[in-house]
Amino acid sequence: MLRLSRKTILALEAVVDIAINARPDPVQSKEITRRQGIPQRYLEQVMQSLVHAGILRGVRGPRGGYRLARERRRISVGDVVRVVAMLEVADEEPLAPGSELAQRVVRPLVEKTHAGLMTQLDAITIEDLCNEAEKKGVAATEAERQDFTI
Repeated sequence: MLRLSRKTILALEAVVDIAINARPDPVQSKEITRRQGIPQRYLEQVMQSLVHAGILRGVRGPRGGYRLARERRRISVGDVVRVVAMLEVADEEPLAPGSELAQRVVRPLVEKTHAGLMTQLDAITIEDLCNEAEKKGVAATEAERQDFTI
């Protein structure tokens, strides 16, 4: 079964968490770690890469954290997957050219499958995932997010 890496899944969880919870204040990484159980060591590296890619915006200061850099309907799952893939490629050894069978049959199959998957992931937005989370009861409602501190 073709699968997304653990780091990719954790990055998607973090971006959706931010999309759901970044009102009115930015979301701190420790809050994401607490809510989603994402290990801090994965989170910071991925978050910084998402900031550099223009998916997230880092907010400095004592109440700082992360916000989406664009509207959630303008960020696709494919955008997030590509950022994490670039991190993971940097950690891998380059693939040797391989045999003629690999070059002419296997790799084209993998590339075609990958392209199809990315097309599907590009069609799904962070807003779609937030709406799904709300439908399934795993997203805070607007009333739960409001702060009534006086």
